Amino acid sequence: MNEPTSKSTHEPTAGTLDVPGATLRYEKRGSGPVLLLIPGAGADAGLYAAVARILAAGHTVVSYDPRGVSRSPLHGPLTDQQVEVWSDDAHRLLDLLSPGEPASVLGCSAGAIVAIGLLARHPERVRRVIAHEPPLVELLEDPAPHRALFAEVRETFRKEGVGPAMARFSEGLGGGRPSDHQAELPPEIQEMAPRMYANLPGFLEHILCPFTSWVPDLDALRPSAGKLVPAAGAESREQVPLYGPAARLAELLGSPLAEFPGGHLGVTERPAEFAERLLAELADEPQPATSAAV
Repeated sequence: MNEPTSKSTHEPTAGTLDVPGATLRYEKRGSGPVLLLIPGAGADAGLYAAVARILAAGHTVVSYDPRGVSRSPLHGPLTDQQVEVWSDDAHRLLDLLSPGEPASVLGCSAGAIVAIGLLARHPERVRRVIAHEPPLVELLEDPAPHRALFAEVRETFRKEGVGPAMARFSEGLGGGRPSDHQAELPPEIQEMAPRMYANLPGFLEHILCPFTSWVPDLDALRPSAGKLVPAAGAESREQVPLYGPAARLAELLGSPLAEFPGGHLGVTERPAEFAERLLAELADEPQPATSAAV
């Protein structure tokens, strides 16, 4: 383990943590109770740079590069990734940075899937989990079209490369309207962009299908459902594979669905409003789950 170097609490400090099969790079800023931010597949800690500055006023904000992504190298070749392994990585980070104290967690996209896996496997380590648009399409009443889309995207990548695969991905998601808040991205997000593009082959080949086909253990989640906040962007309502799984998870677990500002990337498009909504959810005490549909 490499401890972070000392800096102002307004600036991130970087550290590393060895985990089985990889070395995770993480960033920490602020003070107070720990809030772990888990990025979506292909993204890294830089995804949360703008929102982390706001959240650090009252929290120790931790974000990181998942294994095999950007600055968190694997100790071997990249193979199909597993939600359970990524969830255990998050658990080890919490053991390091929030020992003996449950932490709050925000996960976006594939990071939301990891956060749900963390809650199912290690409920004692978390106080509240906000799962923003986890693309768990197997929870939908008709997952087949979305499962086929993701398989087609992967096959397009194998035959034609990143550009055509991402174009098919964007086309297939459909339904999203342009955001009214497409302002220039913060410098930190611009700085992440080349790393994220470099991560796309691994995402398309080894993460997209394994993660979206993962089915959460609802029996394991139900006792802790009061800690879970399924969330989706208000501008994602027409994008079934993004908005639909969060709504369905809320229904299955008897948890309210929280709508956040923006769409799938609301955390970067509207960081101030997103942070305000997130802090409101964190301020609420977790409630026992109601009877859920099966």
